[in-house]
Amino acid sequence: MSLEVAIRHRLGDFALDVDFDAPAGVTVLFGRSGSGKTSVVNAIAGLLRPDAGRICLSGRTLFDEAQGIDVPVHRRRTGYVFQEHRLFPHLTVRENLLYSRRVTRQRGPGDLVETARLLGIEALLDRRPGALSGGEAQRVAIGRALLSEPDILLMDEPLAALDEARKAEILPYLERLRDRAGLPILYVSHNLAEVARLANHLVLMEAGRVMQAGPPGDLLSDPALVNILGLREAGAVIPARVTSHAEDGVTELAVSGGRLFLPRIEAAPGTALRVRILAQDVMIATEPPRGISALNVLPVEIASLRYGGGPGVTAQLRSGGDMLLARVTRRSAEALNLAEGTRCYAVLKSVAVAPTDIGGPG
Repeated sequence: MSLEVAIRHRLGDFALDVDFDAPAGVTVLFGRSGSGKTSVVNAIAGLLRPDAGRICLSGRTLFDEAQGIDVPVHRRRTGYVFQEHRLFPHLTVRENLLYSRRVTRQRGPGDLVETARLLGIEALLDRRPGALSGGEAQRVAIGRALLSEPDILLMDEPLAALDEARKAEILPYLERLRDRAGLPILYVSHNLAEVARLANHLVLMEAGRVMQAGPPGDLLSDPALVNILGLREAGAVIPARVTSHAEDGVTELAVSGGRLFLPRIEAAPGTALRVRILAQDVMIATEPPRGISALNVLPVEIASLRYGGGPGVTAQLRSGGDMLLARVTRRSAEALNLAEGTRCYAVLKSVAVAPTDIGGPG
């Protein structure tokens, strides 16, 4: 299944004008607050009627202003997960999940048991929402949306209301949902850690426009997009595979440019992962470093350098078949004579990579 969106809409002084395709898997709409992400999702769900344009889901037209098509909300077959779980407080988890069957009884019944197992909520079925943690309640909300048997799942910053511990709890379930549910997911976020973990396709939005769209590995490692992504959060995502676990608690990963050593990852040897490495955590050395505590030293070649208006420089580093980013000062870049084509070394402390920056390959 695929989603095609080309719409225009004015909300007061704000003009939304977007055109993008969302292929199968998880497509993340990423941008700062106020960039128009939620308006796009509401238009797809039928909660907002655009001034002009067209929305198609797998060849089925949901909206076409020129042809006068505007499919009602209840016939669009979209599952919507909001920032807040919006569960019925007087119903049990089981009854909240089954509620979606009643409102979609003209379609198949869905599989309550399989959905509960997928989201790890089997033991919660007889509880009421007031007895759930934030992460548990949001998993129930996702299950309710799935049991409506949608053609697409719309998720509007579903982790925004959760603390870091609850986010870490729910992210593996979202990865499982991405890999096993078999339906397209449009996921709104302004959190790059979520993008790195979940996205198969990335759409960058700013001020109501689509700035870039494509594979997350390409966009997240593009120095030209650092200002949109945010200087402190910019970083590359690279594929890796677990090779071994050492007795001292360090896991060795194979990457295209060599080896990475990270604090123990609970995954069997051979497991494929994706790892996010922040640009601010990567140092550059022009000679093989000696006598340092950092375990990770990868030979790289500078693919490009981007100078900003301030003292910082963003270097794009080619490491095997992958790209890394490094943020250094202009003074350091000049002292090291860094230029495109320079062969050097990327240095990274093992503890610099957070557990939440390591996920399944998707």
